[in-house]
Amino acid sequence: MAEVAWTTHVSLDTDLLERLVLRHRERQRRYHRIEHVEAVLGHIDELATHESIDDLSVVVAAALYHDAIYESQHPANERASARLARRDLMALGWDTSRATLVGTMIEGTKTHVDPPDTGTAVLFDADLAILGADDVGYQRYASKIRDEYGHLDNAEWTAGRTSVLTAFLERQTIYATATGRAQWEEAARVNITAELAELTV
Repeated sequence: MAEVAWTTHVSLDTDLLERLVLRHRERQRRYHRIEHVEAVLGHIDELATHESIDDLSVVVAAALYHDAIYESQHPANERASARLARRDLMALGWDTSRATLVGTMIEGTKTHVDPPDTGTAVLFDADLAILGADDVGYQRYASKIRDEYGHLDNAEWTAGRTSVLTAFLERQTIYATATGRAQWEEAARVNITAELAELTV
C-alpha cells in the first residue's frame, strides 16, 4: 500500500520511498512501524470518501512521513520528521508551499488538536483510529506502545500514559471529523477508560 500511495500521490521515483520504509523498520520501533503507516493510509482512503479534502496528495505525503523519525526518548520527533519530509519532497520537485504544508501537518501530530483544515483533520483522525479499534486490536497496540517505552519503569510509564489517556478523555471529542467521530469515538472512549482502569490497579 505504501508504494501505491507514494507513486500515486508523491512521485514515480521510489528511491526516497525505499529509504523511508527502512526508517519505519528500525529495530527500536514496536508500534510506529511501516504497518502503522499503511494502516493510516487505509484510514485516509476511507475518510476521504466522506470528507472534502483540498489536496489529498499532501495528506498522503504527511501520513507517509509523520513518523519517519521516531525515538521514544526524543521530544522532537515530529519536528525532525517534518524537516525530512520538506527536504525530500522539494528534492522530488514539490513546490515549497505544498512541502511546507506537509511539514505543518506532521508537526500537528504531536498533539492532534485544532486542525486548521479538513486535510489535517483527516490525517489526525487516521493516525488516532487505532484508539477505536476492537478489543484485540487495541490491546495489541497498547502492548506495543509499552514496549517502545521499555526504558521507563512501571511507575514512570503509568504516570506518563495516564496523563496522555486522560487528556484524550477530557477532550470534547477525540476525533476531528464527523466521519471519525461516527466510526471511532465511542469505542475509543471505552478502550481508553478500560486501559486507565488497568493502569491504576
